[in-house]
Amino acid sequence: MVDALPRATSAPGSVYFDSVDGERAREVLNRFYHPASIGADLELGAELIQLGPLTVGHLTFARSATLEVAEAGAYHVTLPTAGLVRMRRGGRELTATPATALAFRPGDRIRLRHEPNSAELGVRIESWALEAELAGLLGHPIEGPIDLPPAFDLTEGPAHSWSRLIRLLRDELEHESSLIYEPVIAEQLCGSVLSGLLLSVPHRYHEELVTPSAAGPPRPIRRAMAAITDEPEYAFTVGELAAIAGISVRSLQSGFRRHVGCAPRAYLQDVRLTRAHEALRHGDPAAVTVAEVAHRWGFAHLGRFASAYRKRFGVSPSETLRAGNT
Repeated sequence: MVDALPRATSAPGSVYFDSVDGERAREVLNRFYHPASIGADLELGAELIQLGPLTVGHLTFARSATLEVAEAGAYHVTLPTAGLVRMRRGGRELTATPATALAFRPGDRIRLRHEPNSAELGVRIESWALEAELAGLLGHPIEGPIDLPPAFDLTEGPAHSWSRLIRLLRDELEHESSLIYEPVIAEQLCGSVLSGLLLSVPHRYHEELVTPSAAGPPRPIRRAMAAITDEPEYAFTVGELAAIAGISVRSLQSGFRRHVGCAPRAYLQDVRLTRAHEALRHGDPAAVTVAEVAHRWGFAHLGRFASAYRKRFGVSPSETLRAGNT
């Protein structure tokens, strides 16, 4: 048995195991997935990465193994990469191959049977995270749990694309310089996995999710946008905007990405730049300075303001100030 300690070179959020068996294998599964009883002597190989509420692991089973989960504590998707995995969920028997994924939800009672020399990508998503992601995409609260299908096809369509994203995460594990270890990239990848799953499989909110909205952003997002528009000089935090909108921070961020096309802070900066542009265009160069306008609209660093302004309008702030009165 190889000791199951993380490699010394592991980045934060990543966990590598070689091979564990018996009680140690049970500890690994209980810690990173769900409390399970194991019906046979289990020899488990595992490589895992955790990105906040998302766990992705490549699990290999040298011998046949039966795992029973009395009550799942999160959403879970199993994507076999070799061999067969059989699942009983709600009295229904299902079989997964590399062409088919299995899924279960918080509260489900599950029995999984892994054939010898089988392997899978196991994806665990905390229930609050997936439900907040869906609420953010829709712009309104939802009632969980989300009714993920017990099995879905991986050979075509959005689900095939989503499975490639999961494989990408697994493939990047072995590269110590991978961008997945950068917090900014990790957060975006996590969001992509969550929203990608919601867009890829049928559930009761799927039609609403994929139907274009003609009414513009939903009300919570409009509330946050209105607060920014009314007082763009104020240094809003994302948490404050989420409180104004009446939704979680993750839902706010997801809603802005979907309905506005940018992050809340990027929207705030754009509004500030627009107000500064108008002030400079109508200002008197003899009475107004670029620094005064920048500070008035919430830009504390003059150099960064000038750079963002030029990128947005194609000229420097001083050029706008001079041109407005010629």
